Amino acid sequence: MSSPPARPAEHGPGIGDDTGTGISVTPVPLRLIVGDEELLVERAVASALVSAKAADPSADLSRVAAATLTRAELAELVSPSLFAEGRVVVLEAAHEAGKEVASAITEYAADPADGVCLVVLHAGGARGKALADALRAAGAEVTECARLTKYDERVDFVRAEIRRAGGRITQDGIRVFIDAVGNDLRELAAAAAQLVSDTDGAVDEAAIRRYHRGRAEVTGFAVAEKAITGDRAGALEALRWAIVLGVPAVLVADALADAVRTVAKVGAAGRGDPYRMAGALGMPPWKVRKAQGQARGWRPAGIGLAMAAVAEVNADVKGAAADPNYALERCVMRVVQARDAT
Repeated sequence: MSSPPARPAEHGPGIGDDTGTGISVTPVPLRLIVGDEELLVERAVASALVSAKAADPSADLSRVAAATLTRAELAELVSPSLFAEGRVVVLEAAHEAGKEVASAITEYAADPADGVCLVVLHAGGARGKALADALRAAGAEVTECARLTKYDERVDFVRAEIRRAGGRITQDGIRVFIDAVGNDLRELAAAAAQLVSDTDGAVDEAAIRRYHRGRAEVTGFAVAEKAITGDRAGALEALRWAIVLGVPAVLVADALADAVRTVAKVGAAGRGDPYRMAGALGMPPWKVRKAQGQARGWRPAGIGLAMAAVAEVNADVKGAAADPNYALERCVMRVVQARDAT
């Protein structure tokens, strides 16, 4: 049996290297991956396997849900191989483990076996926190994989992904890129790698618009932006293209709701410096500035009508209406009309 790492490393998703986390040629016997951002978690697990295979090419990977595990099964999983083969054991959703198994994991962490890398996935939060704390105290190498919920976090992610693929991108380019591709990390990562390949690494706003023009013009946000500014014909045209190209109705409805809520929040906050208002409103400065322009012409009565329209269409596209596309078209017209309400 070997001792825990003498100097545990606690780090983030490490999206700038080959697998998404820092890879060590020396296998780490105990790893704790905290968070539920799926892409980052999978990269961290891949890093553990690569690290183990660097020391032993025959190392294999086993994954098991902690909630279904028994103490005896855990002991069998982490027992050294008779043939001295390396092993990576991934315990999924460790925060759901029962008290007996959590206790067994903690006991094992105090004296991990040679040739075995135990990777514990924990969603974070209060549930099962004692187990996570015990693993930290035992010297586990910690990788944080929390969801990237803030716009600035996605900006940093995109910048790192472009750099990881060997390219570089301007600040304005990042904004346009996220607008065009969306917020899903897998899609952002894949699109970043493809764009760097297509542009020989020089990624700017013009290149993004050129390579993502079709998609950028038919997202739900394009529909919502035209509707919120009173462009009835433009909004309906964008909506029909979105329907033809298969943009999910739920995404269009969400974009309409987000646009109305944003204008309501920014309009209620009054005029001011977007950079100073951004923190209080919980949105990036560029979005505040954009919404300030969109809010002109809106009155409280109109905002109320628009809020009712987007709330109704949210239910419609989730099954309340027989034809979600018709419901979206009706919602767009109601939002446009609400802008002129007195």
